[in-house]
Amino acid sequence: MTEQQSTHPAHKHASHESLQAEVIVIGASLGGTLAALAAAKQGLHVILTEPTDWIGGQLTSQAVPPDEHRWIEKGIGAPGTFIEFRERVREFYRLNYPLTEEALENPILNPGNGWVSRLAHEPKIALQVLEDMLSVYVNTGRIRILYGTVPVEAVTEQDRIVSVTVQKNEHAPVGVANYTTLFGSYYLDGTDEGDLLELSGTEYVSGAEARSDTDEPHALEEAEPLDMQSITHVAAVDYIEGGDFTIERPAEYDYWKAYKPSFSEYPILSWYATDANDTTKLKEFTLFPNEQGVTSLWDYRRIVDPAIWTEKLSAEVSLLNWAMNDYYAAPVTGVPLQERLPNLESARQLTLSLVYWLQTEAPRLDGGKGYPGIRLRGDILGTEDGLAKAPYIRESRRIKGKYTITEHDVSKELRGEQGIKRYEDSVGIGSYSLDLHPTVVTHRTFYIPNYPFEIPLGSLIPVRMTNLLPACKNISMTQIAGGCYRLHPVEWNIGEAAGYLAAYALANELTPQEVYESTEHVSRYQELLQDRGVQLHWPEEVEEEVLQPPTS
Repeated sequence: MTEQQSTHPAHKHASHESLQAEVIVIGASLGGTLAALAAAKQGLHVILTEPTDWIGGQLTSQAVPPDEHRWIEKGIGAPGTFIEFRERVREFYRLNYPLTEEALENPILNPGNGWVSRLAHEPKIALQVLEDMLSVYVNTGRIRILYGTVPVEAVTEQDRIVSVTVQKNEHAPVGVANYTTLFGSYYLDGTDEGDLLELSGTEYVSGAEARSDTDEPHALEEAEPLDMQSITHVAAVDYIEGGDFTIERPAEYDYWKAYKPSFSEYPILSWYATDANDTTKLKEFTLFPNEQGVTSLWDYRRIVDPAIWTEKLSAEVSLLNWAMNDYYAAPVTGVPLQERLPNLESARQLTLSLVYWLQTEAPRLDGGKGYPGIRLRGDILGTEDGLAKAPYIRESRRIKGKYTITEHDVSKELRGEQGIKRYEDSVGIGSYSLDLHPTVVTHRTFYIPNYPFEIPLGSLIPVRMTNLLPACKNISMTQIAGGCYRLHPVEWNIGEAAGYLAAYALANELTPQEVYESTEHVSRYQELLQDRGVQLHWPEEVEEEVLQPPTS
């Protein structure tokens, strides 16, 4: 944007108000929520916007339990506040649920006993814990949350954002103005798709980069900005033996029943999907645990397991976030609204089609077909239709930053005996494989082994804008690197680092760029992070462990 440029003019005659705070966080994703909390802890007033009525993004409104790593139960590899969150979730179940004595005494309680997560739990519980963590700042007015609002306009002046205007949607509480213009010293993009980057004219990259730009072995020959990872509209279901809860046949069921991915000989609605350990191969799945050795999906993302309760108050509840409802037929980010809205609806239709297929046609191991006892559980997700409030977004627009993280920084194969890459300006750590779900143009998918990694400060610093910071999955990294930096503990860490950076810059009357360019200020900022429980480097024992050859 050039001087005093606006990106969306049409609110001159609608109800309108203006609000001001030192920090404006657009989007209460997991990272956005933690950015607001971090800034408030430093004494700043924060306005946090959110399109739904739940803060927390992928943990809550998108219904994805935390994907983590093997060191997490040792309190290593995530910020102290994330470790605190995990313990608060467990304590919530201990205090409020009728757990068995064995479950009560289990220090690493997994409430749902799902095997994808060490802490498979209900999104509502994650929401409750996040709200508790923010409560003192919300109740004292230091954090103000504008639910049911989306950004529609950014006014900029040279390299700064002057204001951002949000518009209310159907989730807005009664009394909210149609439009609210927000004025602040810093603007943090906590949206899952990097919406503020586009609105403000911040330089960004989207989709797949060209190999000539990144030198990554898995990059495309030519850039494809729309080739983003698939999204998934998660659903919650239980199973009542003998029941029949078959839903109305979805409008797009015939389409999805016939849809065959380019990388598979089977339709998307089948028990065959790519093997996470080798994405060049297909693997057979089924619904329930069995004695035939076929991998079951029911307990994959199970979040309610009454087997650890003393009272049978509920059936088991599982989340449908499977390869079968990854939506990669068309993009939803970076396309006109007239394309975006139908594509978002098609993602919903795919998940509803999966539910209908499971109820009516899914092959059973006993030779029969269908599980009509599968029942959508909207009460688990705070919705009427049993689908999450928002789709799970794996990939965002990403800033062009002072440092760009690539496959070379993380890949175990590429780094070899160098091990974990260490950054002197690290603002956090994490670990996850470079996991790319099928993309919407080329349908690429892969799962590349990684070394644990660090988050360099340079990846949070835009090349030009001086009062905008990324606070989510929108740091300066390539699409491939984003396959591992998108997970819960890392997004949490990014948001926290951004919130503390805005506070540090304000307290010292510096821009984030000036902090980044000063060894002294980087060191002092890192001291602040460490004082607040952020781990900057992996401990030596982990570095040694990951360099050990695998045992047979």
